[in-house]
Amino acid sequence: MQKAYLILENGTIFEGKSFGAEMSDERSGAVGEIVFTTSMTGYLETLTDPSYYGQIVVQTFPLIGNYGVIPEDFESSRPHVRAYIVRDECQEPSNFRCEGDLDTFLKQNGIIGLCGIDTRALTKIVREYGVMNGKIVREGAGFSFSELKSYEITDAVKNTTCDKETVFKPEGETKRRVALYDFGAKRNICRELVKRGCEVTVVPAYTKAERIAELAPDGIMLSNGPGDPAENKEIIAELKKLCEMKIPTFGICLGHQLLALSQGAKTEKLKYGHRGANQPCKDTRTGRVYITSQNHGYAVITDTLPAGARASFLNANDGTCEGVEYDYMPAYSVQFHPEACGGPLDTGFLFDRFTDLIDTYRS
Repeated sequence: MQKAYLILENGTIFEGKSFGAEMSDERSGAVGEIVFTTSMTGYLETLTDPSYYGQIVVQTFPLIGNYGVIPEDFESSRPHVRAYIVRDECQEPSNFRCEGDLDTFLKQNGIIGLCGIDTRALTKIVREYGVMNGKIVREGAGFSFSELKSYEITDAVKNTTCDKETVFKPEGETKRRVALYDFGAKRNICRELVKRGCEVTVVPAYTKAERIAELAPDGIMLSNGPGDPAENKEIIAELKKLCEMKIPTFGICLGHQLLALSQGAKTEKLKYGHRGANQPCKDTRTGRVYITSQNHGYAVITDTLPAGARASFLNANDGTCEGVEYDYMPAYSVQFHPEACGGPLDTGFLFDRFTDLIDTYRS
């Protein structure tokens, strides 16, 4: 391992060691938005979650890589992070499902890693000052603060969505047909639908409402994804058309935000976001609190929701909107991840609610 440094936009420097993809004269480092996740497990799902596009991810749990690389657990075909930071990188994983080690996996996918730094201190900085840009550089490499300050995540959905329609069928009887908008979808959303008897047609993010009408689905699923939701004006316009068709709709994470934007609500960037598998959310109707898996840096502003819509879940830590129900159309959405890969299974019932909504609306 060669000596490497993390340089933050505010001037703070951490010294560590590099692993994963090598840094050379041609590629002296990686710049991105620094975010942290508090999950104790699920690092493979984190690395392959498209919602982390353009970001340098920091794991707060100290030991990462201890169960190796397990392709079956991937949430997409490849990593989407700009770089990866851990305190201790395990070089000798042990798990009966293991098919490789983290260092080799990052090398194969061109992802720079940094280990040996105080990730708790780094996390405290991000919590205090908010999300900021950073760059990992090898020893002796030059850089400029203007490069850090000018970096922005753009065209995130465009760079993570699929390029063609794909159909997934259940093993048994097909009970329902669902169109799944891929804004950077995690695979387990599709799995959860398929195991409930849904034939799922995954469609690219920029699919027109007219094409969805041609598919004639019983329901529409809006997936998670990366970036600033308000940037996706073309998608928002198509979702507004779809909502007028009154097709049962369920949105998750970015899908939740885009659905709200299509109805006139607004979103805001959070100070440091919610990322991890231990976020408490309160059901505003029952008062019950669920522990949820989350990965987002933006939130719907509750006070901007249109008449006939209400916040169904609130984050128990900061009170931000975590779900919306619409009285004037068969649609609802949540900010967290009920598909929970990785994370708790507390809110998996929301997929059952979706299939029940489809069945009720068809009858």
